[in-house]
Amino acid sequence: MQSLPLEKAFTLLEPGPVVLVTTSDGHKDNVMTITWTMVLGFSAQFAITTGPWNYSYAALLKSRECVIAIPTVDMIDTAVGIGTCSGRDTDKFAVFGLTRVRARHVGAPLIGECLANVECRVVDIVEPHGIVVLEGVAASIDPARAEKRTLHAVGDGTFIVDGRRIDRREMMRSKLPPGV
Repeated sequence: MQSLPLEKAFTLLEPGPVVLVTTSDGHKDNVMTITWTMVLGFSAQFAITTGPWNYSYAALLKSRECVIAIPTVDMIDTAVGIGTCSGRDTDKFAVFGLTRVRARHVGAPLIGECLANVECRVVDIVEPHGIVVLEGVAASIDPARAEKRTLHAVGDGTFIVDGRRIDRREMMRSKLPPGV
């Protein structure tokens, strides 16, 4: 084994996939790229890491809702571009050619180009750590979309792309919730 500087240890565990989170403050829609996400068990609860450093955070606090949109590898430049500019002075939907799709349960829009979208409500904010806990209220997927591979940020400006799927459902059947 070779020593790794401790400040780079997070690159070994950086979660994924990269997601686009849309918000609306009632007047303006915005979208931010988030690479720190977490699934909270087998339910529709998720956590993202964000805070006042992101322009969308104020809208997230005000509305207490958002959409997690899941881009695929063909959208990598869009995801990186969204993450490197601010909604304070940029209409990211216009600049990146994103299609707003009206959500059924929240004010933030879905993104038509993404593989999937999950409408969410904020259930908790763990301020010292910038963790926002979300409860999914509706989900949609585009099964006709040809590209389905998602991106995972390493945290150093590089990304890993999903590869081949390996099926062990039968082996794990006793641990999977009904319907999965």
